[in-house]
Amino acid sequence: MTTESLPRTPAELGLPELPVEVGPADPAVHHVRAKLDREIRALLAHEPGTRSGADPEDLHQMRVALRRMRSVLKLSGRLVGDGAEPVRAELGWLGQSLGEVRDHDVLIGHLREVIADFEVRDQPAGRRLISRFVTERAAAKRRLTRALSSARYSTLLREVSLLTRSSGEAPGEPHDLVTGLAKPHRKLAKAVRALPADPPDDDLHALRIHGKKLRYAAELAQTSAKKKRAKRIKKLIKATREFQTVLGDHQDAVIAAERMRTVLATADGEMGFVAGRIAERELARRAEARAAWRDAWAKVDKAAHALTK
Repeated sequence: MTTESLPRTPAELGLPELPVEVGPADPAVHHVRAKLDREIRALLAHEPGTRSGADPEDLHQMRVALRRMRSVLKLSGRLVGDGAEPVRAELGWLGQSLGEVRDHDVLIGHLREVIADFEVRDQPAGRRLISRFVTERAAAKRRLTRALSSARYSTLLREVSLLTRSSGEAPGEPHDLVTGLAKPHRKLAKAVRALPADPPDDDLHALRIHGKKLRYAAELAQTSAKKKRAKRIKKLIKATREFQTVLGDHQDAVIAAERMRTVLATADGEMGFVAGRIAERELARRAEARAAWRDAWAKVDKAAHALTK
C-alpha cells in the first residue's frame, strides 16, 4: 500500500467534519466515543510531521494521542463493544515503533543540552558520541515510516474510527466515569505500598505507567463531571502530571546512564571521558528524582481522595 492510498483526514475515515461534543448529561459511552474521536484526529494531525521529522514534537504528540486511546480502551473499552481489545493491541504495535524513535529523540536532545555546557575541547568528542545515537535513531525512523505506510496501519485507523461510531453498551455495568477513577487510583496506591525504601529502577518505571493510566482516566472523566467535581479532577490531573514528570526524569536519567555505560565499553579515550562525565550527571539526576517522587505521590493521593468527598 502506498502512502497516497492511506486515509489522511477525518473525512476519509468517515468521521464528521467537526469533533464530537459531549456534556456531563451524556452517557459514559458517548464520552468514550468522543475521546476516541478527538485522539484519532490528533494522531492524523501529527502524522505528517512525524513522517517528515522536522519537529520531534509531532512524533511525541502522535504517541500521546495513541497512548490515550489505549488507556481509554483498557479502562472503558467494553462500552464501545467487543472490537475494543483487538484495536488496543494494534495500537500497542504502533506504539512500539513510535516509542523507539521517541526514546532516541529524548536522549539526543538531552545529550545536546548537556554537552553544550562542557568545555570547548570536550565538545567534538561529545558530538561524535551523539552521532552514534543519531545513526540508531535513523534506523528506528525507517522502521516507523514503513509501519506508517503499511496496510496494517491503514486498517488500524479505520478500526478506531469504527469504534467512535459504535453503539455498543454493556448492560448492567456501572458507567460513572468519575467513580471509575477509584480503580486506577487503587492500583497505583497498591503499587506504591509494595515498594521498598529504595525501589529498583524498573519498579519506579512501572509506577510511572500506573500514574499515566490514572491521568488519562481523569482526563476522560473530566468531560463527564459537573462543575465542582470537574475542578477536583483538574487538580488530580495536575498532580498526576507532576508525578509523571518526576518519574519521567528518573527513567530518562536511568536510560541515559545505561547508554553511557554501553559507550564506555567501546569508546576511545576522549569519547569515553565525555561519556563518563555524562553518566555521573545522570546518576545525580536519578538521585534527585528518587528524593522527590514520594512527595509527588502524596499530592496525587490527596487529590484522588478529594473526589470521594
